Amino acid sequence: MARIPPPVATVRSAVRRALLPDPGGAAGAPRLVLVACSGGADSLALAAATAFIAPRLGVRAGLVTVDHGLQDGSAGRAAAVARWGRSVGLDPVEVATVEVAGRPGGPEAAARDARYEVLSSVAGRTGASAVLLGHTRDDQAETVLLALVRGAGPRGLSGMPYRRGVFVRPMLDVGRADTRKACAALGLAAWEDPHNTDPAYTRSRVRADALPALIAAVGPGVVANLARTAGLVAADVAYLDGVAGAALLACRSAAGLSVPALSELPPAIRSRVLHAWAGELGAPGAALSHRHVVALDALVTGWHGQGPTALPGGIVVGRRAGDLARVDV
Repeated sequence: MARIPPPVATVRSAVRRALLPDPGGAAGAPRLVLVACSGGADSLALAAATAFIAPRLGVRAGLVTVDHGLQDGSAGRAAAVARWGRSVGLDPVEVATVEVAGRPGGPEAAARDARYEVLSSVAGRTGASAVLLGHTRDDQAETVLLALVRGAGPRGLSGMPYRRGVFVRPMLDVGRADTRKACAALGLAAWEDPHNTDPAYTRSRVRADALPALIAAVGPGVVANLARTAGLVAADVAYLDGVAGAALLACRSAAGLSVPALSELPPAIRSRVLHAWAGELGAPGAALSHRHVVALDALVTGWHGQGPTALPGGIVVGRRAGDLARVDV
């Protein structure tokens, strides 16, 4: 038997762990998973490994490639990825075309939002239990660095989750070098997205300059250490979020939230309670920032008769008879 190249085995092992049967899953027709594949080395290695592993576990596997329409020839590349997916036995295979122009945020955020929306839509329509994403350990390290420089706090430092909803990232413990070597070993020609090296994008500058400089200064282990930090912080964030969920219930009042109950909470829990409550009131999550939570907190811990505070979405919150409450202006 031919020896499997180590990088191929590494990616396949990561996929196998992600696709192992759910002990609580219902018996019946084979479950379906989809691979989101751009044709880049990371997602191509993931798709090839899934095509190999899924049938051996009794799992149906398909592929979705998203055409953002942002580059010349994008439709042709998407069609080529789809043809390759069918050739290795992935089924169903779909090309999803999205419109990025006119969306809020910068081009990176707009493309990401459009991509996740359409992937979620395809998963719902096909009944897929998971959409596998090709993010690697290097992507996780870059995410942590970006969170640090942006002052994102614990939630940002927790990086990308292994699983959130329908989305699963099997390769967060796999290095980017391994996905490239896996493609080379399998004879797969990966597409190099020019956006990944475009200095106009912050992540591209981190990838090309900041992270290599950090590796040169402190050694190659920094990538794994940054990714490990994300996992450790994510566990703490999940625990604190659970505590905050219970605290939110305990602080509710007829008008909104009880100020005396809020004032007894530790700051780390109170800030989460206020953030979650602001979301319940309708404040858009993307626009709700640290300064808004600080302003709400001041109505609890630093109140001296000041007026209400404004939140995104036209929401105004004030202090009324011992409660935080939404007020009309």
